[in-house]
Amino acid sequence: MPEQKKQIEITEITASTQEDELALNVGFRLLPSRTAFSKVASDLFFDEQKVDSLSLSIMHGPLATEESEFSSVLDMTGIPEGKHTLRIEMYESWASGEKLATASKEVAFDYVPVKREDRLIRVPIVKSVAGADMDIVSETQKNIYREMEEEMKKESEGRRDYW
Repeated sequence: MPEQKKQIEITEITASTQEDELALNVGFRLLPSRTAFSKVASDLFFDEQKVDSLSLSIMHGPLATEESEFSSVLDMTGIPEGKHTLRIEMYESWASGEKLATASKEVAFDYVPVKREDRLIRVPIVKSVAGADMDIVSETQKNIYREMEEEMKKESEGRRDYW
């Protein structure tokens, strides 16, 4: 039986926006099987600029499947709204620096920053309350005073002499 050539197949790339972050999931398959690989490297390019490199050690075992995935979270602070591209390049890395079994996949997406303020209901929040010649007690302070009062009652009950 002829030996099948080793290859990496990138099955999917999904990108989702969360506030000032971009969550990226990459699914891939190692052919003919994952036992033929020991180390796989991945380079991430954002708008044709390299932003990250990963070295993945491939685990072997009876529970290991041929399909794997990894995820990255990109900080998108300051990135303008619009169409952007992400490219993943994966390859088997050798100690000599040679790249074997290469694969590449690119995805274009529209980036619209989601700000926390955009998700909130437009109801004002009271930040502070002040008054002249009086103390204003919040709910938490009321609960603390109530607990202190109950403790004092328990202590005074414990000190009484019953006869």
